[in-house]
Amino acid sequence: MSTAAGVGKKGSTLYLQVLAAIVAGIVLGVVKPDWAVALKPLGEGFVGLIKMLIAPIVFTTVTAGIAGMGDLKKVGRVGAKAVLWFELMTTLALALGLVIVTLIGPGRGIHAKVEALDTTLLDKTLGGPRPHGVVEHLLAMIPQSFVGAFVGGDVLQVLVLAVLAGVALAGLGERGKPVLHGLDQIAGLFFAIIGVVMRLAPLGAFGAMAFTIGKFGVGALGNLFLLIVSFYATALLFVFGVLGAALRLVGLSIFRFVRHLKDELVLVLGTSSSESALPSLMLKLEAMGCAGPVVRLVVPTGYSFNLDGTCIYLTMASVFVAQALDVPLTLGEQLSLLAVLLLTSKGAAGVTGSGFVTLAATLQSVGTVPVAGISLLLGIDRFMSEARALTNLVGNAVATVVVAKWEGALDLEKARATLDPPKDG
Repeated sequence: MSTAAGVGKKGSTLYLQVLAAIVAGIVLGVVKPDWAVALKPLGEGFVGLIKMLIAPIVFTTVTAGIAGMGDLKKVGRVGAKAVLWFELMTTLALALGLVIVTLIGPGRGIHAKVEALDTTLLDKTLGGPRPHGVVEHLLAMIPQSFVGAFVGGDVLQVLVLAVLAGVALAGLGERGKPVLHGLDQIAGLFFAIIGVVMRLAPLGAFGAMAFTIGKFGVGALGNLFLLIVSFYATALLFVFGVLGAALRLVGLSIFRFVRHLKDELVLVLGTSSSESALPSLMLKLEAMGCAGPVVRLVVPTGYSFNLDGTCIYLTMASVFVAQALDVPLTLGEQLSLLAVLLLTSKGAAGVTGSGFVTLAATLQSVGTVPVAGISLLLGIDRFMSEARALTNLVGNAVATVVVAKWEGALDLEKARATLDPPKDG
């Protein structure tokens, strides 16, 4: 991971380019919506290139991270701390979303009727694979073949293989050192490929943003605007309130931390995919003082188990649909919904269109709110995907710092110096 040193200079230039591309995409979407919609392949193509590299990067970094620790007890300890932190943050995110949407009530007054909803597009959207229960989630983590996990691009399955390979490699001791060295070299290759692909980031962000504005417009959101505002406000409250408090306990500032991640955040804003920033996020966290093995274990795992933004969305969207359909939810039913979401949210990363599909699976599992009601959200789901991805990114970054500090694997002085560099002169 020696390329970490070059992240800063390249990132500042990329940041400006992607930001300019986003603005240009918005302008084109407003002025020439038909042209803008036709640019959809640019955004999809860029995200596709990134996702193509995620599986091998996760496998090589997690395997090398576990094997590099040497002591399997340490691996288990770091993993347990990470999972404990993930569960705590997931619960807080779900609860915060539930409280805010209940207090504001953005769905009240719509009085939609299930029989009047057009579910044609909804049926098409949910036509692919979808999670159905705890057992199915667990079984879905086991790939049908070693290569199949990489072909399918299922991060959860790749994680399972990486953990098994890392534990086995650590058990080989000295005999495994050449393989570990080889994995480091291969990981370096994939990070170099990411560096090449990232040069296309402005083009991808331009296409993705132009399509969004051209397809859905800015002013045609109607009664759903309050839900969007409420969701973004809740995401900000979670990041700067909950995650900010966690970083403060570590001894760092959330504002400086977010500023440090501005390149990754702008990239995610343009592509609506937190995966697009995974490689550079890992490099930055190592460069600021988090131990490499901890970063390589916690960050990829967090992308499957620590989806804070998605959790906020799931609770707010579920209650919004209930409010819109005039389906009152008792306190017990709300707590039941929260309990189901704690399970279904863990399978979100392995499903295409994760937030929306997982929402359907959750409502189907609870049975209180008609699944057809989520067709109300089809037009605005794309507008909320940016906040989901941004919150997921910051949540995983903070989780890595917290676990590193908890494990005694954080160079706090280096982190402070990185987040607040001395001014020249």
